[in-house]
Amino acid sequence: MQWHRTPPWGRGHSAPFVLIVAITACGTLGMHLIIPALPDTARALGVSAATIQLTITLYLIGLAIGQLLYGPVSDRFGRRPVLLAGLALFTLAGIAATAAPNAWTLVIARILQSIGACAGLVLGRAIVRDSAAADRAAARLAMLTLVMSAAPAIAPVLGGYATAWLGWRTAFALLAIIGAATLACAVLLLPETNVLQSSARTSLLLGSLRLFRSRAFCGYVLGGACTTTSFYAFMAASPFILVDLLHQSTERVGLYYLLLMAGVAAGSLSANRVAGRIRIQVALRLANGFAIAGAAAFMLTALTGWLNVVSVIGPVVVFMVGAGMASPFALSGAISVNPRAIGSASGLYGFTQMAYGALCTVIVEVWRPGSVFTVAVVLLVSALLGQAALSLAVRRPSA
Repeated sequence: MQWHRTPPWGRGHSAPFVLIVAITACGTLGMHLIIPALPDTARALGVSAATIQLTITLYLIGLAIGQLLYGPVSDRFGRRPVLLAGLALFTLAGIAATAAPNAWTLVIARILQSIGACAGLVLGRAIVRDSAAADRAAARLAMLTLVMSAAPAIAPVLGGYATAWLGWRTAFALLAIIGAATLACAVLLLPETNVLQSSARTSLLLGSLRLFRSRAFCGYVLGGACTTTSFYAFMAASPFILVDLLHQSTERVGLYYLLLMAGVAAGSLSANRVAGRIRIQVALRLANGFAIAGAAAFMLTALTGWLNVVSVIGPVVVFMVGAGMASPFALSGAISVNPRAIGSASGLYGFTQMAYGALCTVIVEVWRPGSVFTVAVVLLVSALLGQAALSLAVRRPSA
């Protein structure tokens, strides 16, 4: 028995759903768990807020670039061996981040951690699609998003209390522990799900580029990115908005993120319920309607200067409902364009998501850092772009 191909306890081509959730969640946990610790980390290492925010921006860039590789490689060589390598890197980099003596060592460790983390993001989605027909993929991905929303909801709470009680390094240590536990479970339980890998012998780059010939694929990818990851602009700026402008404690900041993730969960649950019952065009317009409404309300807050916890968090929760609902439909559409390039499509989708998320964080760091107005512009423009792109994806060909 080859351990990197066949698990000692897993059977067939079906992975336990709980394990898929854990695998996929590693990438998002690496983003969300440390957010409440950023102000304390900056003070402890003697650097500015902009410098320590690189641990978020470069993490997102690493997630974006790494996903270009994991998808097509897993199409060729299988999900399991590629995923195990990524989880191992995530764990080792987490240990390095915990012990980092200065900010730049921490930043480098976070880049490596992100490259490992994106294996779970790409291959968790691909494993779901491997095991489900196209017409069921949206519902199953919505359920995955729904369950996963608990992870980034709880993560900032854990990170906030861990930082308050035991110091900022504890947040990074938790990521290393989570990575090690997930790796161990994957080694024992995760079967190989890519039954088409033996025929995937075409050029990895050529197979990926062919996807961009599809107008639907491009629309789903761009629309999904604009609608779902633009909120990273708020996540990057929110610790400083909530702590410095609204004078909230670190523990409370973590609790506020629960509300944001509750919005994602509500949107994902709605997607799961309506998948297969209403047309995808209607579902996507409804989802983007929530996103646009939330972004517009947040812009109104910024323009009026009426800043409090309700006026800041409330509109973003509405935005997150739209993002949670749009995500599974956009993702399912993108990875169903070519059944023999599911991993490549998942990787390209994830790359575009993370690249756009990183761009959004750069904007809020460079253009009027800490400004509510900057975040509002990013959210509103992104929601409108997402509506246009997704409309392109679902538009019927003229001929």
